[in-house]
Amino acid sequence: MTPPANPAGEYVAEPQPTDARRAELIAIIEQAPQQLSRAVAGLSDEQLNAKYLNWSIRQIVQHIADSHAHSYIRCKWTLTEEQPLIKAYDENLWSALPDAREGNIAAPLAMLAGVHQCWVQILRAMTPADFARSFNHPETGKAVVLNDALSYYAWHGQHHTAQISWLREQHGW
Repeated sequence: MTPPANPAGEYVAEPQPTDARRAELIAIIEQAPQQLSRAVAGLSDEQLNAKYLNWSIRQIVQHIADSHAHSYIRCKWTLTEEQPLIKAYDENLWSALPDAREGNIAAPLAMLAGVHQCWVQILRAMTPADFARSFNHPETGKAVVLNDALSYYAWHGQHHTAQISWLREQHGW
């Protein structure tokens, strides 16, 4: 069976979330490391190498940690600089590195847990004016508002965790 492109559903931008919705999105980010850990619990090395489209489960785990670490840093830059130009990276090249292809997933899972603890602390301290701040993305040339980044990364963790869950379900793991 062909894997669905978005097993957690399509991303829907939420540019003006209410305070209550913002709290829900932060809670989703807070829970993401535990959900990912549950999704990969008990998988063998062979199972971790199973592919969902172009990436193995192992690569997906590393990608989430890399991507969310970047988002956390981008958030801090945006809170401390006026519309900073962030550094982009090629996620496919990063996912082709040995740590992503062959590494033990305990390290990126621990990294993700630590990044999310720090990230949630700052997200919960931010004001609506802070969430209205933006950074510039060099690849798109567009400003990204932190409200948008919040809703995207809440979805992003769910999206990739759902890919792993889909694989487990298809294989009966």
